[in-house]
Amino acid sequence: MISEEEREELKTELVKLEDEITTLRQVLTAKEKHLVEIKQKLGMNLMNELKQNFSKGWHEMQTTTAYKKTHETLSHAGQKATAAFSNVGTAISKKFGDMRRK
Repeated sequence: MISEEEREELKTELVKLEDEITTLRQVLTAKEKHLVEIKQKLGMNLMNELKQNFSKGWHEMQTTTAYKKTHETLSHAGQKATAAFSNVGTAISKKFGDMRRK
């Protein structure tokens, strides 16, 4: 249990903290409005920011070791697949050519 005096001190502190929080919210809201105004003056908008963030993220991802290894592996696999399809196409063409001669 707390004493009546401590209870009153806590209530006073509670009111003070709530007032401080309200003041901080007002200051933050004012600063956010100012930020939006500055961005508008600079021609910055949400779409531009999203594009910049996406571009930056894409660039950062492309520089990772995992991306480079995956890109290299898939590129190599694609080259092998292309060669294999080419060989199959050549074999089929040859087979049709042989069938025409007979």
